[in-house]
Amino acid sequence: MNDLGSFTDITVQIHEHVGLVEICRPPHNFFDHDLIKQIADAMDLLDTKESCRAVVLASQGRSFCAGAQFASNHKGEAQYNMTNPGPLYVEAVRIFGNKKPIVAAIHGAAVGGGLGLSLVADFRIACPEARFVANFTKLGFHPGFGLTHTLPALIGQSNAALMFYTSRRIKGEDALQMGLVDKLVHQDKVRETALNLAKEISECSPLGLIATRATVRGNIADRVKAATDTELAEQMRLRETDDFAEGVKAVSERRAAKFLGR
Repeated sequence: MNDLGSFTDITVQIHEHVGLVEICRPPHNFFDHDLIKQIADAMDLLDTKESCRAVVLASQGRSFCAGAQFASNHKGEAQYNMTNPGPLYVEAVRIFGNKKPIVAAIHGAAVGGGLGLSLVADFRIACPEARFVANFTKLGFHPGFGLTHTLPALIGQSNAALMFYTSRRIKGEDALQMGLVDKLVHQDKVRETALNLAKEISECSPLGLIATRATVRGNIADRVKAATDTELAEQMRLRETDDFAEGVKAVSERRAAKFLGR
């Protein structure tokens, strides 16, 4: 494979017309603005490479992406690490605007914004051990990363509402049944299967692929931008509440939150 670019938290390679973007923050690949910007930059770079016709998004470690990076205060308590996720959502919209087909290799947990990141892909290959979690309401928070658009569009309003309202963990088998993933394979075959699908895609006409994908996905970047604008407003409002502070504290202490609705 040919390595491309100089990135701190991802690697970017091309082999036989397939690009590989790998997140390198093991074990759980928590994200922040810098990581999402690097992924957006990598996808922009691959869009300029005629040798790349399809892309696999994968990650090292135990999780695909276990959500936003939390920081600890002086008491060792978890604190939400993004005072304003707005700039991060700008980068997320950039990824949705990229031209080439993306296959996500999801070998572990995709949580919160990590779930949102998995939905930038056209296809998701996963395994029974994978977990998909929209855990925002359990934090006293509001979904983000465009999920209020992308998740219902993919699995239907009822299934998306179930994930949002309960914050439950969806196992690989249930995700397949919902249509959240496209194929379920053994955990050690997830990346290989994703690469094989991307290679099959890459054997088609590159111009035909780009044109067809643009028609199929339509103005998805604009729709995600509209969704993140609303999501951001709600997140900024809710982050000032006692319930949000309690939700983050409860996660840090590994206990059920005691929400008071204020």
